[in-house]
Amino acid sequence: MYWLSDILFVVVYCVARYRRGVTRANLAKAYPDRTAAERLRIERAYYRHLCDLLVEGVYGLYAPLRCLMGRYRFANRELVNRYYEQGRSVILLSSHYNNWEYMVATLGCQVMHHAVGVGKPLDDKWAAGFVTRRRSRYGTKIADQTNVRETFAYFEGHGVPTAYMMLADQSPSNERKSYWVPFLHQETPFLYGAEYFARKYNIPVLYYEVAKVRRGRYEVRFAPLCDEPRIAPQYSIVSEYIRRLGETLRDGPQYWLWSHRRWKRRRPADVPLHPSPCAEQGGWHRQSTQYDLQNTENKCI
Repeated sequence: MYWLSDILFVVVYCVARYRRGVTRANLAKAYPDRTAAERLRIERAYYRHLCDLLVEGVYGLYAPLRCLMGRYRFANRELVNRYYEQGRSVILLSSHYNNWEYMVATLGCQVMHHAVGVGKPLDDKWAAGFVTRRRSRYGTKIADQTNVRETFAYFEGHGVPTAYMMLADQSPSNERKSYWVPFLHQETPFLYGAEYFARKYNIPVLYYEVAKVRRGRYEVRFAPLCDEPRIAPQYSIVSEYIRRLGETLRDGPQYWLWSHRRWKRRRPADVPLHPSPCAEQGGWHRQSTQYDLQNTENKCI
């Protein structure tokens, strides 16, 4: 189906110019130290990837399990399964980076835990019901903000070791119930829900990074964020998540959703701005070139 993605790129990027102004403004704010030519390369690579995600999203709703498993590999699933053997649930924390739909579809078949994907529902009820049925056809339960508390209470109350997949880079609906930090040179609100549930039920938290090995092939790697949330300092989990996300974007910025209005909300004057968890606002510790734009430029542009 990637021939369709190539056609979509021309239509979406060159003809319709879908949210190019939003994307360009986001990149200019996030990377003021990069040249216009460098930001343009990221922009074009992003739209190439976005069109791939569109066709993969449709494919993922109908693809057989064996095909999805072949395209979405867990590199170190034993780290997750170790908690199942201990009878403990886990929260798998990440962002809308690379392909997350394959994660929703295959999670219940890739780890030993019962699987739950937590996200925001679609506005259209018919579409939301259809997508939920397709996403959950291989065993992953879908939860959203309307029933996420009940979902955690049920599985933790019944002692069912569960892997909760949560994407924490969505724009919070409430500016006052957000964790504000300098991120990519902007005052940015982050969702606090993952740390809230981790503390409430003492659920270990793992960060997972999705690498695009090649077109249509992804590799997921897990890393521990917090093993005992109840005794961890407040905000330490969300802060470490933000630091890891910064490292991920430093290595491969073209795989994040730049066409969304990332910084549409403003921090109320009486809400504190927490220190950046990064080494500095615009830079991060890791200097890996594994997903560097220069290494993927010929394939993406």
